[in-house]
Amino acid sequence: MKAKILVVDDELGIRLLLEEVLKEEGYKVLTAETGKQALDIIKGKLINLLVIDYKLPIVNGVDVLRKLEQEGYLIPAILMSGMFEIIQKDIKDLSLVKFTLAKPFDIDELTTQVSSLIN
Repeated sequence: MKAKILVVDDELGIRLLLEEVLKEEGYKVLTAETGKQALDIIKGKLINLLVIDYKLPIVNGVDVLRKLEQEGYLIPAILMSGMFEIIQKDIKDLSLVKFTLAKPFDIDELTTQVSSLIN
C-alpha cells in the first residue's frame, strides 16, 4: 500500500511541485491550503507523513502540530519555512517535527527526508 502524504502550503506553486515530486516517488499525495483544511483531512484519513508550511492562513503550521499532539496523533512532520532561524524556538517542544526545511528548499533533500521518515 502506498504511503499517504499530506502537503499543506498556502502557495499553489509549492503544493503542485511537492505533489508532482512525491507522486513520482510513489506516494499518494493529498494537499491542503490552510491549517484548518489540514486538520479536517487528517481527522478522516490515515496519514503517514505531514509536509507542512510554518506560515499558513487561519491556523499556522505550528498550531496544527500542537493540536495533533494534544489529540494523540503520531504523524511525523516535515516543517517548511522561509524564516528558518525564527521558528526554532517555536518548534523545540514539538515531538511530531522530525525535520525542518528552509525555503527555498532542495528537492533531493526533501525526497531523502520523506523516504527516511516513511520507510
